[in-house]
Amino acid sequence: MSHTPNPYATLRSAAKYVRQFRHKTFVVKLGGELLDQPNIRKAVAEQLALLWSFSIQIVIVHGGGSSLDQLCESMDLPIAKVGGRRITSPAVLDAAKMAFAGKLHMDLLADLRAADLPCVGLSGVDAGLVNATRRPPVFVQADGAAEPASVDFGLVGDIQSVDPSVLTHLLQGGFVPVIAPLTGDDDGAIFNTNADTLAAAVAVALKAEKLFFLLKVPGLLADVKKPSSLVPLANLEKLAQLEQGGAITAGMRPKLEAAKKALAGGVPSVHLVSGLAPDALLTEVFTNEGSGTMIAEGHAGHSAAQAPIQPSEVSV
Repeated sequence: MSHTPNPYATLRSAAKYVRQFRHKTFVVKLGGELLDQPNIRKAVAEQLALLWSFSIQIVIVHGGGSSLDQLCESMDLPIAKVGGRRITSPAVLDAAKMAFAGKLHMDLLADLRAADLPCVGLSGVDAGLVNATRRPPVFVQADGAAEPASVDFGLVGDIQSVDPSVLTHLLQGGFVPVIAPLTGDDDGAIFNTNADTLAAAVAVALKAEKLFFLLKVPGLLADVKKPSSLVPLANLEKLAQLEQGGAITAGMRPKLEAAKKALAGGVPSVHLVSGLAPDALLTEVFTNEGSGTMIAEGHAGHSAAQAPIQPSEVSV
């Protein structure tokens, strides 16, 4: 009897997920720390291209915080963040325009094109995609602080609404939208908007099947110092427990806030996945075990193909 693995077993296992997700929409948020590394950027592009080849509609939202930090340092601009969110002065906003809609954006588009993805670059300003207003001063409890304090985030945009018409038009034409995290209003103002928040708002507006955050860590960790402490499945109660225990800090805070809004807005599941581990995104989508953290309101298994969960209605 042959002990050679069946070469078609993997295909058969993945086929049920391919059938389930065909013509569904995935929103994928790429962290700026991944985009700074050309080899990682290309590997992620190849995974996205494979998803697209299975008739899964892909919308990409990218960050660029590390590139903006580097640019601010070169321009002697202060880098100030509270609760994982950046304070944006007029000078920092100009730097954000250069960082988000410039080299980083074009390098990503070029790698996606090289992977045979028909991508189109845009921002939240294009075609009235996102209507935002300047964030008023808000109370935020910084990491390690005993009490919240009032913070003026400057030229940061809070999303009021998303008009997905341009995205729907592009998706119907077979294109992959790639969105930079700049938003605007009808008076011509431009704002820096957190890419995690933007990705969640876009996912809700498109009624996406899934929202993915690709990270430099394996997923949500119970102990940020131990990659082995991966939490494979979490619901809102579990997130609250981790937050109370101090496990959710810095840049993970806006991601999980965005995840909650996506779930409440009707997205069945949110996935935190490594952008560094080979084929981690494909493993998360096409296997029952997954590779990262799946967040859902119910207690379904880790399978990326869990039954839809009925969300509550809340605006993003």
